[in-house]
Amino acid sequence: MTQAAVRTDILEIARDQVLERGEGLTQEQTLAVLELADDRLEELLALAHDVRMKWCGPEVEVEGIISLKTGGCPEDCHFCSQSGLFASPVRAAWLDIPSLVEAAKQTAKSGATEFCIVAAVRGPDEKLLAQVAAGIEAIRNEVDIQIACSLGMLTQEQVDQLAAMGVHRYNHNLETSKSHFPNVVTTHTWEERWGTLRMVREAGMEVCCGGILGMGETLEQRAEFAANLAELEPDEVPLNFLNPRPGTPFGDLEVLPASDALRAIAAFRLALPRTILRFAGGREITLGDLGAKQGILGGINAVIVGNYLTTLGRPAEADLDLLGELSMPIKAFNDTL
Repeated sequence: MTQAAVRTDILEIARDQVLERGEGLTQEQTLAVLELADDRLEELLALAHDVRMKWCGPEVEVEGIISLKTGGCPEDCHFCSQSGLFASPVRAAWLDIPSLVEAAKQTAKSGATEFCIVAAVRGPDEKLLAQVAAGIEAIRNEVDIQIACSLGMLTQEQVDQLAAMGVHRYNHNLETSKSHFPNVVTTHTWEERWGTLRMVREAGMEVCCGGILGMGETLEQRAEFAANLAELEPDEVPLNFLNPRPGTPFGDLEVLPASDALRAIAAFRLALPRTILRFAGGREITLGDLGAKQGILGGINAVIVGNYLTTLGRPAEADLDLLGELSMPIKAFNDTL
């Protein structure tokens, strides 16, 4: 098939290949979707929703996140206000165990099945792992919820320790495509992140890996990123949209247009038909309330409720009300075991 034919008939191809057969789009096909005109956006979102419903079902997984250690990170991720290398207003701080337990309780009350403990570090040291272990034990004593962690790059020994603690899912984002990564981070490599994710998978933990759209990548690189994720086969992909933070190298970038964000959501769903695709940071500034509804009807089947690590999110009640309005059940805790 010629390149022109692929582009002309991409939604028909996707309807047969992805919706009927459950085979994700290739990198070239994903690019064709990302290049669709706005007048085909509604049709694209409807197809992505049909794919999500067929291969994932109507349930929506709800998660809350909390920062155990905020700021002071030695890495130079150009989007992140938690880097200690930039003149951003975020300063280093630790959360105590009682506060961690209370955050888990509040997360569980929202109907969430997943609670993610996050730390702004290159990778965990012994002090941090001890704090995580104590936090997990304290949470388990009081709250029925799955516990995930996001603690940066890991050694094999650290992977084994987290698995032994009963961590259900580990988040480590690739952030962007392999070719664009050096423009986003210079203090470590894409391959280092990939290595951590492989060890996590082999240890039996679920893999959560996504990234941020709108960091100056081309459409070709956006399609490449979807293909990178398809090769990794993560259990969950959080999709963030750049919320430019003051003092960071990406602080002056433009916010991604809503139509581009929605096209990307649908394209990632068509590239990853069976994956949990989660709304994450930046959706408020990029999409607003109407866009949130369109995204959930365009391939999304999981949300982070409440606030993020350094930015405000939508109130949990707003997201839960929206799911009720759309008749989408929240995934029950016992279904995740």
